[in-house]
Amino acid sequence: MTADVSEQVTDADLVAGYQRNPELFTAVYDRYLRDIYRYVAGRLGTQAAEDITAETFLLAFDRRDRFDPEKGELRPWLFGFATNLVARHRRKEARHYKALARLDPAPVVEGHENRVVTSVTAQPYLAMALASLNGGERDVLLLLALGQLSYNEIAQALGISLGTVGSRLSRARAKIQALIDKETTHG
Repeated sequence: MTADVSEQVTDADLVAGYQRNPELFTAVYDRYLRDIYRYVAGRLGTQAAEDITAETFLLAFDRRDRFDPEKGELRPWLFGFATNLVARHRRKEARHYKALARLDPAPVVEGHENRVVTSVTAQPYLAMALASLNGGERDVLLLLALGQLSYNEIAQALGISLGTVGSRLSRARAKIQALIDKETTHG
């Protein structure tokens, strides 16, 4: 097994490999770096994403011996670290969305991560709606939208039940829809 991760290598194989040889943790990094980075960039912007992504993998490496494949998969485990680190920056994130809500939509900037951030924050009312969500609702919604995690993976990443994922997502969607309806009605 090398850092050149093929899709045939399962997460269980990666875990078994890095538990025998910690240098093989680079394969985990190679496989999930882009996903974690895009998610964090969508939450906090591209500048903070590099630091938070690096810290996510540092924490995961430090705690690699605690990962239990019987309790869940590697991908949501990593997203759990990233989400917890983002939570430390939650006040900055809320200010970020409120500031974006006051601005005109920015032109698309080259680079995938910037396109992701632009697509999420392109409409001022969407940024305002994200700022109006409580932390739990915002975490669930953005893990789904930016992280592209399944409901089960979100539950695992946040350490909550599947029902809680559904109810938080439902509340988040309702709040965003209400704000969009208000914006389109009152322009």
